[in-house]
Amino acid sequence: MRDLIGVVIPVLQEARAIEAALDHVAGLPGDWDVVVADGGSRDGTAQIARAHPRAPRVLEVRGGRAAQINAGAEAVAGDPVLFLHVDSRLPASAHASLRAAARTHVGGNFALRFEGDDAFAWLLGRIYALQRLWGVYYGDSTIWVRRDAWARLGGCRELEIMDDHDLARRIERLGPTACLPGPATTSDRRWRNQGIARTALSWVVIRYLYLAGVPPARLAGLYRRIR
Repeated sequence: MRDLIGVVIPVLQEARAIEAALDHVAGLPGDWDVVVADGGSRDGTAQIARAHPRAPRVLEVRGGRAAQINAGAEAVAGDPVLFLHVDSRLPASAHASLRAAARTHVGGNFALRFEGDDAFAWLLGRIYALQRLWGVYYGDSTIWVRRDAWARLGGCRELEIMDDHDLARRIERLGPTACLPGPATTSDRRWRNQGIARTALSWVVIRYLYLAGVPPARLAGLYRRIR
C-alpha cells in the first residue's frame, strides 16, 4: 500500500476508448489502483470497464466532470492521486517519478506531447509548454495531487467550464508543484476538429475572460459557439 498510486479516469460516452485506456494503465510499471468514474454514459462505457481484466472499480456518478473527479478521488486508494483522461497516456517512468516528486511537491502535472508528427500537434505542444512556465495547465496533461493537499483543497469545484484549470490554479497556491518528465501523450482530436484559429481563440479569449471574472456559465455558452 505504501507504493500504491491512485488513478481516476473520468468518462462520458467513451465506449470506443475506455478499453485501450485500461490496457495502458495495466501495462505500466508500478502499483496502481484504478477507478473509472462514469458520468452517465449510454453507450456501454461502464459495462466495458467492468468487464476489463484490470478489474477497476466503476462508479456511476450524477453531475458533471467535477462530481466524477471528486467521487473517484474519494473511492480510489493510493497516494498521490492522478486524474487521467481516457485518451491520455503516461510515460513508463510515471510511477517512479510520481513517488519521487510527492516527497517534496504537493502536486502538478506531466510534460505533454500531442499525438501526430505534423505542425499542428507540434504547435499545441509548444503552447502547453510555454503556459506551464507560468503555472498554467489543464486536465489533459494529467493533473496529480497528494492526499493531504487534496484534503486542503476540498475537492474539485463544480464549474460549467475551466474546472481543470481552476483545480490546477488552486493546487499551485498550496505549495511547490512539479511538471514531471515523460512526456505524457494525448490526442488532439478536440482541437483538430476546431483548427488552429479556433483553438487559439478558445484558449486565449475564454481563459482571460475567466481570469477577469466572467461567470463560467456564460463562458460555457461562448465555448459552445466557438466550437
